Amino acid sequence: MDKSFDLVVMGSGPGGYVAAIRAAQLGMNAAVVEAEKVGGVCLNIGCIPSKSLIHQATLYSHIEDLEGMGLEVDRGGFDYGQVYRKSRKAADTLSKGVRFLLKKNKVTLIEDYARIAGKGTVKLDSGDTIRGSNIIIATGSRPSEIPGFSIDETQVLSSTGVLMLESLPSSLLILGAGAIGVEFAYIMNAFGVQVRLVEMLERVLPLEDADSAEVLRKAYKKRGIEIHTGTKAASMSAKGRRLSVTLEDGRGERRDVEAEKVLLAVGRRPNTEDIGLDSVGIKTEKGTVAVGDYYQTSVPGIYAIGDVVASPLLAHVASREGEIAVEHMAGRNPRPRIDPLSIPSAVYSEPQVAGFGVTEAEAEKRGLSVKVSRFPYRGAGKSVAIGRSEGQVKVITDEGTGEIMGAHVAGAEATELIHEILLARSGELLAEDVAEMIHAHPTLSESVGESMRAVLGRPIHI
Repeated sequence: MDKSFDLVVMGSGPGGYVAAIRAAQLGMNAAVVEAEKVGGVCLNIGCIPSKSLIHQATLYSHIEDLEGMGLEVDRGGFDYGQVYRKSRKAADTLSKGVRFLLKKNKVTLIEDYARIAGKGTVKLDSGDTIRGSNIIIATGSRPSEIPGFSIDETQVLSSTGVLMLESLPSSLLILGAGAIGVEFAYIMNAFGVQVRLVEMLERVLPLEDADSAEVLRKAYKKRGIEIHTGTKAASMSAKGRRLSVTLEDGRGERRDVEAEKVLLAVGRRPNTEDIGLDSVGIKTEKGTVAVGDYYQTSVPGIYAIGDVVASPLLAHVASREGEIAVEHMAGRNPRPRIDPLSIPSAVYSEPQVAGFGVTEAEAEKRGLSVKVSRFPYRGAGKSVAIGRSEGQVKVITDEGTGEIMGAHVAGAEATELIHEILLARSGELLAEDVAEMIHAHPTLSESVGESMRAVLGRPIHI
């Protein structure tokens, strides 16, 4: 093969395949090169299969609700292998869906490993060379390790390894209480696994709003998940078929805990090694590629998006970055870069946690004059009716202008509710605009309307 394209995309994850399809929509002849499975980490070993597991864990946990109605449920036939297989079916279905979308949009899919061999030139492991007037680096990331805890995917698991379990361990020690850690803590706990969650920083979900994180911590404590914050894993040793891990808190006090398996959920590393960056003089800092306002690198015609640049490691961020890069190379003059305050975060724990913009702590640290308003879930009739009354909606507005500067939701369907507030901010609406909008009753979204009434000092249901 020796073929030229208007665009060659290295990687078919949410950033890569979206960029290629958008390029095709703009009349460009695009190719995507993928060394592994189409759809990248998110579709195959990340977002999608984990959400399938979370959904099934929630169904399983609701057995107690059925028993509360007097039903007798025999759990003897439960087979986690079927849970696993259903999650893989979801991932495979969506991977095939991406293949279909690429074909539908006449994007050439090349299943091979790609390295940049010079400006506009990509060399494949097969020995073939392809050329692109433009190149997008969208090679994603992989799980990080910590010293003394080498991932073997047998006893010490990455997020990939824990997704591939076909049977449940009796106990699981999770190192890292970010989004990945707390989601798997919920999944495993719901299915009856003894779970310990360890975080070096002072609270779970350290990147989220502190009040939202506290809602989650309390809920997890009720569920019997043991949480250690301000604590690091100092060492690990094998103890028969189990692992013994020494935990050390901020005071230097140590304790040994045992678990059948350990999950490392301590972050991810960009895949920027061995992709030919040196051949064109592109340098990295801590593995990430520096980019301009439209995700262009230091080399004209080469762009970088997603997990390989210094932006939040989120699929929806990578997708939008891909669109911006393609629209820029096509001369469409898109809005530059993504506004970091407009990026929604979503944690699919139980309760869910979501947010965008500044947190209360950030506003205080930056000396911003803001108003913080809260509305508890229990004030919305729907939350009580469905037995999901834990949580709150928190809105941060500018004290002077009333501009919505951030919002943070913890509770049922938080990952859906956050978008109404984000849309209001994006549309430059004020709290009054949302407060005066009629929200159907009874719905969880009423808590959003009431939170805006709280900004105005006139909530009804608290």
